[in-house]
Amino acid sequence: MSPDERTRRIDELKRRITEMGNLNFLAEEEYKAQRERLDFHRGHAVDLRTARADLIELIRQINEKASEMFAETFTQVQAHFLDTYQKLFPGGEASLSLVGTDPLEGDIEISARPKGKKVESIRLLSSGERALSAIALLFAIYLAKPSPICLLDEVDAPLDDANVERFCNLLDEMTRMTETRF
Repeated sequence: MSPDERTRRIDELKRRITEMGNLNFLAEEEYKAQRERLDFHRGHAVDLRTARADLIELIRQINEKASEMFAETFTQVQAHFLDTYQKLFPGGEASLSLVGTDPLEGDIEISARPKGKKVESIRLLSSGERALSAIALLFAIYLAKPSPICLLDEVDAPLDDANVERFCNLLDEMTRMTETRF
């Protein structure tokens, strides 16, 4: 290199050193501290991903078990509902059906038809018939999953005399059944 080129090169390097600013003699220690912090957070991220996967698997297992238990109980309630409904409405037909593919998220369709009536919807029944249908469903659930206490406040309010008698007969039967069960 010529003396002029060397001088220009030296000036260029001095300018670049000046632009760099002061040297940080603690940079290596700061790097180590930041590296430890990064490793710590990466470890937490791995833990969180593992925990998330475990939770998703646990939720899947819970949903599977809940679906099985619901299906068993639903089948029992279906049978008891038909039986109880026929006690209230001899010759009548009643059923429960699941709407949708997921039993835990789907709807339950209630169908009830007293003998001699052709109704498309439970809404077309009289208020007394709807009340007795609801009572039949309540007792069906009680028969499938009994509890030591059952409160029936004002359930007979919409019932006429004939329906009150049917309700009282069913209540007597349920009382006898409960006394022998417990």
